[in-house]
Amino acid sequence: MQLETIRGEIERMRAQVSRQRKEILQLQRAGIPTVSADALLQRMLDRIDALCIERDRLKKQTPPAKARGSQRTAL
Repeated sequence: MQLETIRGEIERMRAQVSRQRKEILQLQRAGIPTVSADALLQRMLDRIDALCIERDRLKKQTPPAKARGSQRTAL
């Protein structure tokens, strides 16, 4: 996977985790067992952790971009 793709996937999954947590709270307030929802949330968090590790690995392999601030021209 490419770095930008992984970053996008991490962002998308973090939004899903937020929604999942809200749903779990609603289930708990309604007195409905949340064991399966909690398990799903944990799998989602594990997947995010794996994506973050992959992102960090790719970042180390990518050469740093050159600073362009000193090359600005006045208009």
